[in-house]
Amino acid sequence: MSGLVLKLSPKERVLINGAVIENGDRRSRLSIVTPNVNILRLRDAIHPEEATTPVRRVCYAAQLVLTGDATSEESRHPLLRRIEELSQILTDPDSRKLLSQATDAVLSDQYYQCLKALRGLLPREDRLLNTRPH
Repeated sequence: MSGLVLKLSPKERVLINGAVIENGDRRSRLSIVTPNVNILRLRDAIHPEEATTPVRRVCYAAQLVLTGDATSEESRHPLLRRIEELSQILTDPDSRKLLSQATDAVLSDQYYQCLKALRGLLPREDRLLNTRPH
C-alpha cells in the first residue's frame, strides 16, 4: 500500500500490521510509505458474531488476513471461491464490478482493497435479505 494516506478522526483506532494505534484529540493524517502494509480501520472491522450473512462472512475472511490471523497463502483460494459463489447470486452490473475488484485485489495480495470492494456489497445484501444494517 505504498503512498497510502490515512485521515483519522479524533480517538479513531486503526490496526497496522497487528498493532492498534489510536489517534489523539485532533484530526490527523498519516502517510504510510512502506509497501504491502496490512491496515484496518477498527470502525470498519466486522466482529466474528456479525459475520452472519454471505457477504459479511467473506468480508470477515479478508479481514483475517489484515489482522494477521490468517496468511495470504492459506486465504487466497478460499476467498476466491467465496467471491465466485457471490458472483453466482449477485449478477447486477454494480455487484459484478465490485466482485471483480475484490477478485483482482486478492490476486494481487491487496486485502484492504478486497475488503473495501466487498463492503460496497453490504447495503445491497441488507436490502436483499431485508435485514437492518449493522
